[in-house]
Amino acid sequence: MKVTINDVAKLSGVSIKTVSRVMNNEASVRQATRDKVMAAVKQLNYQPNLAARSLAGTKSYNIAYIYDNPNAYYIIDMQNGILSECRKQSFELLIHPCNSKSVDILEEITTMIRHSRIAGVVLTPPFSEMPNVVDRLNDLGVKFVRIFSGHTVPDTLSPCIMVNDFDAAFEITEHLIELGHQEIGFISGGKEHKSTFERIEGFKAALAKNEITCREDLIIDGEYSFESGVQGAQTLLAKSTRPTAIFSCNDEIAAGALFASRLENVAIPEELSIVGFENSPFSRQTWPKITTADQPNQTIAQNATALLINEIREQKSEEICEQFTPKLLVRDSSGTAKTDS
Repeated sequence: MKVTINDVAKLSGVSIKTVSRVMNNEASVRQATRDKVMAAVKQLNYQPNLAARSLAGTKSYNIAYIYDNPNAYYIIDMQNGILSECRKQSFELLIHPCNSKSVDILEEITTMIRHSRIAGVVLTPPFSEMPNVVDRLNDLGVKFVRIFSGHTVPDTLSPCIMVNDFDAAFEITEHLIELGHQEIGFISGGKEHKSTFERIEGFKAALAKNEITCREDLIIDGEYSFESGVQGAQTLLAKSTRPTAIFSCNDEIAAGALFASRLENVAIPEELSIVGFENSPFSRQTWPKITTADQPNQTIAQNATALLINEIREQKSEEICEQFTPKLLVRDSSGTAKTDS
């Protein structure tokens, strides 16, 4: 026989309403009562029907993750982080991929929110950096949290998680400079992502600090894809004066650059150092493994979801914005610059 909320209430000696408040993680419940109810939940192995709860009540317990990102590993990490926090706090997750460049994107988001009774939305780039999407969510009265590249809080429109790509890119570039590299190529990601510009600016700032001239011909436009890394590296390796190192805007680009270098019989890192960004599986599935910046996407997503749920429940948090700075992770793809002597 299926265990019901009535069984939990009876075993714990409280009302059904109190059990519901505990399951909804409402802050007004005393800790002793919460412990008693959760002990009964564990003993009975009670599994609340979250979908039915949302339909039956006036509150929604559905969170949506809206995304448009070519990096499958990034998406999976974000989904896992959001889902982990949703399960912890008894919320359901709706995953909604869509095309950020569609002319109907605002109407698509509006329809999804209304039809699915969404209480809150997790936004990642590029949606988190699109003012028209933010304005539409505000108009709909839906809570949202933004994950985006930056190191200063841009406004107070929502809780946010900022990823300090600038400082991380600066640190990676300094690592290459300390290895003796002066001619460093850069393969960028898509320009619809703010992270691309933050990483380029961090790269340039490190060069400037070390009084190294930034060669604009060594900065290659690209996309966040393996193919873009291949094409970018081919362009750089065709230069009359080849770079001794390549900074790739993410690990997928770096893996493509490494592949193209192999085709040209360029030894890594003896003749060319290659670094990436994010510490995705791409950086660990190559040979040699790629030096990168460790960006904890699952933790970022989990923390963002916790901030969002606090907003939905109108629970005040001391911090509504958090910042993560990816940390340098040195592997075998970066080495001392080759000299002619």
